[in-house]
Amino acid sequence: MDEDLNVDQTVEPRHFRTLFISDVHLGSKAAKTDFLLDFLKHHEADTIVLVGDIVDGWRLKRSWYWPQDCNDVVQKLLRKARKGARIIYIPGNHDEFMRDFPGIHFGGIEVADRIIHEAADGKRYLVLHGDEFDVVVRNARLLAYLGDWAYDMAIRINVALAAIRRRLGMPYWSFSAWAKLQVKHAVNFIGEFQKVVAEEARRHEVDGVICGHIHHAVIEEIDGVRYINTGDWVESCTAVVEHTDGRLELLSWGQSVNKPIALAASTSVPVLALPGVSDAVTAKGRQAA
Repeated sequence: MDEDLNVDQTVEPRHFRTLFISDVHLGSKAAKTDFLLDFLKHHEADTIVLVGDIVDGWRLKRSWYWPQDCNDVVQKLLRKARKGARIIYIPGNHDEFMRDFPGIHFGGIEVADRIIHEAADGKRYLVLHGDEFDVVVRNARLLAYLGDWAYDMAIRINVALAAIRRRLGMPYWSFSAWAKLQVKHAVNFIGEFQKVVAEEARRHEVDGVICGHIHHAVIEEIDGVRYINTGDWVESCTAVVEHTDGRLELLSWGQSVNKPIALAASTSVPVLALPGVSDAVTAKGRQAA
């Protein structure tokens, strides 16, 4: 594990009612497995919901890449299940092979297509990965794979830039996240995706929706429906937690301060709200430089 991840071993783990994590992409060289392992070490929950794309089957098909950190993440989750945590795995499009096993338990991990989560305050949330509302993935699989290839190239640039910036003593910055939000089509897609997913929650007569898929962490209200996206562990390194009173909060793992940064409700993680930026919390709508 990177020496920058050294933390005070005496700090007691924070405990939550529920923890929502998505888009880890195990099997991709871009996955921040070391950050996630540190996060899981310092955060416990009665229930952990894995909201899709935990394993990146698409990239593993192209080229096998499974370092020890990937095994460590799986073992960490299995260990939490053995200690009594309920773990629910909702597959996404990159780990769609898991969709063949609804209702099956693997080492204490339950597989479900989607769930309705009832929070401690009585509010109900539809929880799903969200790729079924991505028309590119649903109706043009070849185009989706080409888009994934382009994203993969951006991630490779990211890795090279990160190495250079680290040598220069500069904080982590995600080229791939920046590039994505410079494309007008991508920005428009994020907005339309959020509206469609919120409408699905309204159709199920629930209070909100919790999803992943588009790697854009946010908690906001959309026409009376609470839309929550957990983000990812490739760019933003974020997760959503439910406190014992039902309050939902977005947490970001902050490398430079060696501890998670809490993001207030109704905020989003913008381009620069990434590991390595100690004050990378901005209100929704603020444009990243």
